Amino acid sequence: MKNMGYKKELSTEQSQELLQTLKARFEKNMSRHKGIEWVKVREKLEANPEKLWSLDEMEVTGGEPDIVGFDQKSGEYIFYDCSVESPRDRRSLCYDRAAWESRKANKPENTAMDVAAEMGIELLNEEQYQELQQLGNFDLKTSSWLKTSSDMRKLGGAIFGDRRFGRIFIYHNGADSYYAARGFRGVLKV
Repeated sequence: MKNMGYKKELSTEQSQELLQTLKARFEKNMSRHKGIEWVKVREKLEANPEKLWSLDEMEVTGGEPDIVGFDQKSGEYIFYDCSVESPRDRRSLCYDRAAWESRKANKPENTAMDVAAEMGIELLNEEQYQELQQLGNFDLKTSSWLKTSSDMRKLGGAIFGDRRFGRIFIYHNGADSYYAARGFRGVLKV
């Protein structure tokens, strides 16, 4: 992450560049967000510089964030990582700090939960991952850690998802495992 330890705000130039990138992606993928107007999204983003910073973190790590919905109750736009494969700069991570600490050797550089927290986002949960997969074909060669229930974590496991053979699979692994082809996808509400 390029901005860790710094103020979580982009320069005017960085903000404008990111907004142009997000607008182009928004216009290219209208089927992901029917009925949502870019002008309103932009206003919301400009009013929330810390959220814009988080979106930039999603972008620079390869997530290709895009709007996938609008929460009527909270009035928030919902962004998911929409890169075809799990974001390239968020792979080779075990699930969380407890899993990382339990490893005796060959510890990965970081954990999915810690990186997400540093970025100001959350991991997609199983339901959100299923929703994402309805918008396209994602994780055909990679897989993505998913937010895992505390009861499963207490037993040492965590879940991940991928798409193979035309089907979406949700599966389990030891939370301390990590693979070059497994990363995580995030969600951010603005």
